[in-house]
Formats: sequence, C-alpha cells, structure tokens
Amino acid sequence: MHRILVTNDDGVYASGLQAAARGVRPLGEVVVAAPSGQKSGVGRSVSVFEPLRYAKMNLNGFSAYAVTGTPVDSVIIGIFAIMKGVLPDLVVSGINVGENISTDTVTTSGTIGAALEAASYGIPSIAASIQAVDQGDKFDMHFDEKHSFEVATAVLSRVAARVLEQGLPEGVDVLNLNVPVTATEDTEIVVTRLARKIFKTSVQERFDPRGRPYYWIDGDLICCDEAGTDVQTIYQDKKISLTPLTLDSTARVDLKKIEKIYC
Repeated sequence: MHRILVTNDDGVYASGLQAAARGVRPLGEVVVAAPSGQKSGVGRSVSVFEPLRYAKMNLNGFSAYAVTGTPVDSVIIGIFAIMKGVLPDLVVSGINVGENISTDTVTTSGTIGAALEAASYGIPSIAASIQAVDQGDKFDMHFDEKHSFEVATAVLSRVAARVLEQGLPEGVDVLNLNVPVTATEDTEIVVTRLARKIFKTSVQERFDPRGRPYYWIDGDLICCDEAGTDVQTIYQDKKISLTPLTLDSTARVDLKKIEKIYC
C-alpha cells in the first residue's frame, strides 16, 4: 500500500488540508503533519534555533499531527519522527488558499517550500492551491468552509494517482497545481511555465501614534503575461495550471561563457 504524507502552510486546522487528505485517502495510507498555526510566506525556512514538538489530534474523523514549526519542519518531523524515517511514496502540500504562481511565490510560499523539502529526499511531491479572489484571504486562518475545495480535491486526486502509478519525469521534482476559482472538474489542465512576476511591489509608509514611520510591503497583482505561463493560464485563460518544478536552480546557460567572463 502506498504511503502518503499530507502537509500545508495554512495550519493543521485549515479546511484545505482536510480536503487534500480526503482527496488522496483512497490512494493509500495517509499521514497528516502540518504546522500548528498559520505559516504562509515562510518559504523553505527551517527551525534551527528552537526545539520542535508535535501533538496527535483528531480532525473531523482523521488523525493529524500538529507540529510547532514551519511547513518544512512538518515534513521533516513527519518523515523522520512520525514515520520513523520510512520515506513516503508521495507528499502532498495544500490545498492552499491563494494561488501559488510565478517566481514570486515559488520562492516564498510555505506550501511549495514543503513540497521542495520532500523532493530533496527523492520523494515525488505535489503542491496544490486554489485561487483566492480576495487577496486578504491568503493570510487568514482557514477553519471554516468559506472556500470550495471540491474541484481542486478531485483534480488533485487524479494527478496524485498518476504520480503514484508512473512517477515524475526525469528532471521534475514537484508538480505545482493551481486551480482557478471558476474551474469545474472538466476544466482543461494546461502544463505551464513560471511567469516572472505576479506582484507589482510597492511599500506603504504609515505613522504610529508617536509619529514614527512604519511600512507595509504591498503590491497589485499582475494579471496578464505571455501565453503558456501560469499567470496567464489562471487569470486570463481561466484554466488549471500544472507547472513542473525542479530543485536544481542552476541557470540553463553555457557554463563556459560564465567562466570566460568571471573567472
């Protein structure tokens, strides 16, 4: 029987985590290990200055482990403490509230960070997210059923089954799955590449009651990009985006050229 580890960055109580667990439960034995609280935007950060703990709990009929750390910590504790070092056949991270598309989010998303951590041990991994129309929803505590995960759960289940059957192609470590808010189970899945940006970064200056400045990092969404990018596919084409990711961040250039210029 396949063993599947499910995690996220929205926290162990998030509805999307339960939706992911339901989606892959028919495919094998599921272990759920996720942060005890909201950990969006922490990327692939790992706790190295404090000890970690986990507690077993019951979430609407299935067992889960709440980990006092980041999504990456949850993967590490899940594999090496809870599963006693027996590597799972698949790791699923999500279902996240808020699309994780473009290089902006791949390098900052805790959802993707967890999947990349699992992939570093040679485990096929999927990061799954749904589009959030209200950008503020991305950082809320997602305890309720405000968002519908039905379509994303069904698509995730299909993709996960194929990964367990056939593995990932050589050179692919993570599949980044993003489902637009308008999608149905019949919506086309498009294999995409990462867009360069999703945010027009800006900074808001404000002042506290004592007149001292403080700052909020802000930015409007970039909703149009080249054909074939995840941003264009989600926002304009309104199709499901599936982006193959690799851990190897080495630039695809002739290394001799770099050697000639800089060495």
